[in-house]
Amino acid sequence: MPIPAASPPPDRRLLRDDVYGRLRDAIIDGTFEPGEQLRDAELATWLGVSRTPVREALLRLGQTGLVVARPGRSTTVSTISERAVREARDVVAAMHELAVREAVPSLTDEDVERMREANSRFEQAVLAGDVDAALAADDELHGVPVAVCGNQSLLTVLEQFTPVLRRAERLRFASIDGRDSVARHAELIRLCAAGDVEGASAIAFGTFHELSPEG
Repeated sequence: MPIPAASPPPDRRLLRDDVYGRLRDAIIDGTFEPGEQLRDAELATWLGVSRTPVREALLRLGQTGLVVARPGRSTTVSTISERAVREARDVVAAMHELAVREAVPSLTDEDVERMREANSRFEQAVLAGDVDAALAADDELHGVPVAVCGNQSLLTVLEQFTPVLRRAERLRFASIDGRDSVARHAELIRLCAAGDVEGASAIAFGTFHELSPEG
């Protein structure tokens, strides 16, 4: 397994969630490619932590579908399965629809403005071909209604299934198709600002459900 030559120095407060997040992101951004074997000792050295949090992170990644663990044999990065992406897409779309449905009546002018600003950054990132920045802005935009609705169970489901979509989303936002999302975001924001629960929740569902399993 090739290990990146350099890595940011680990924070002294690096906890299990940080290890999980860094491994998850390395899979999503292609640092670790589909089919690549992951060895906990090498990963622990790379991250500057013990093997215990790495093993725990790999178990969590297995639950999300990003890695495939074969007990006593190996742990490898999963391939991009059309079925896995489709199933995760359906769950994530339903959760964002619910988040918007619950959040719209409580959204403030400041919340709506945060969504507008995030969409502006999203558009700039897509036009510049900056996939990482596009994903971050997209997360921020959709994260507003998720935070406002305050449904912890919904958030837990999103945390489990959203990573599966990330590799497909990276392909989408790297293409011209990503520009279509700017208009969908703008319409979502308009409907949220107007207090249109049905219209906004439908747009939120469609934004994620239209993501192709093929990317």
